[in-house]
Amino acid sequence: MRTSGERVKEYKEFSPAVLANQIIQQVQNVFLGKEQVIRHAVIALMAKGHVLLEDVPGAGKTVLARALARAIGGQFRRIQFTSDLLPSDITGVSVYSPKTESFAFHAGPIFSNVILADEINRAGPRTQSALLEAMSERQVSIDLETRSLPEPFFVVATQNPHEHHGTYPLPESQMDRFLVRLSIGYPKRDIEKLIADQQGFSDKVDQAVQAVATLPQIVGAQELVTQVNVPESVMDYALDMVEQTRELPSLEMGVSTRGLVALISASRACAALAGRDYCLADDVREMFVPTCEHRVLLQGRDGSGSRQEARAVLTMILSRTPVPGA
Repeated sequence: MRTSGERVKEYKEFSPAVLANQIIQQVQNVFLGKEQVIRHAVIALMAKGHVLLEDVPGAGKTVLARALARAIGGQFRRIQFTSDLLPSDITGVSVYSPKTESFAFHAGPIFSNVILADEINRAGPRTQSALLEAMSERQVSIDLETRSLPEPFFVVATQNPHEHHGTYPLPESQMDRFLVRLSIGYPKRDIEKLIADQQGFSDKVDQAVQAVATLPQIVGAQELVTQVNVPESVMDYALDMVEQTRELPSLEMGVSTRGLVALISASRACAALAGRDYCLADDVREMFVPTCEHRVLLQGRDGSGSRQEARAVLTMILSRTPVPGA
């Protein structure tokens, strides 16, 4: 069992707040005017979760993922999802070598620290499932052999919510695998003018973003996040809001137990980024919509239901739920 002195030393070395702020500052060098998006992506990273980015093409999704990988000193791989992409194109394949008379495993791009799964809804269900299984289990099974993925392992998946031709929408059970769903949106006019003047930042990530953390430091910070205390009153507050999503007539499907776990994990990371080892109701309030809006299904709507409508329902729940201690 670690002594209090060892825990203090560990916190100083792997402080989630220090690491996160350094990462955010570096990513802001190339991903301009979207600090909240960066912050929530870093919260997902610290909570050992994954991010689903829903936005139009050209919003900077690739820049965000590459910059995050660069800032943590991790290996980055981009996988362009297409209708003919196979599960083995992601996980890897064993190839027979006549010279050695044996099979040699050739690892796929999934064996990286930060994965950009671009346009995930363009691949078939089997390929989507291969990625989502890796996200959930943090390992892949190939030729009856289980292979662990590197740590940290962080997936940023993207999809265009306005394009449906030739796509395979993610079912609710798979959407549930993402800790948060985020939207970048258009930048403000002055920021967009700067981006246009610089001809974008996609080719400037390696020069403008420095590695401010090591992979062991990120793993250590993630472990500290799991130790953040959640007071019973804060846990009950989260449960109150989750239960309301299951009771409202306007929602056909409410937040699952996995969704509650995700909300608490994200709230722990939110508290850790603020330099606290305990959660406040404000942490739950900040992360409630990003972690829950893709986990609810509007009454009479399929999976393509309006994101704005789901957000409005969750915002209403936030506004009417008594805050503990208020």
